[in-house]
Amino acid sequence: MIRACTVDELPPGESVRIPGSPAIAVFNTEDGELYAIDDTCTHQDASLADGWLEGCFVECPLHAALFDLRTGVPSCLPAKEPVRTYSVLVDEGVIYVQGVAREDAA
Repeated sequence: MIRACTVDELPPGESVRIPGSPAIAVFNTEDGELYAIDDTCTHQDASLADGWLEGCFVECPLHAALFDLRTGVPSCLPAKEPVRTYSVLVDEGVIYVQGVAREDAA
């Protein structure tokens, strides 16, 4: 498990980037749901943690591709390839990400 941050450090509507290979973006939606995906857009080299959160979707800051945080699948062009998703766990107020992509992800 990879430590992302504390719950208090990631308010609803915000994201955090975990550096590494690959870098992982963790999002806290306005509904308080936590999701983790590969941080790099599959269309071009942009950090999705720097994108705009819209419900369960993140919009890439470069060309507005939308990725579903639940599945990693893009919902519009220019991105065509999905990003990997990761399981998220909260333990004693700390957010952790499973270091291996989920099986159902790309």
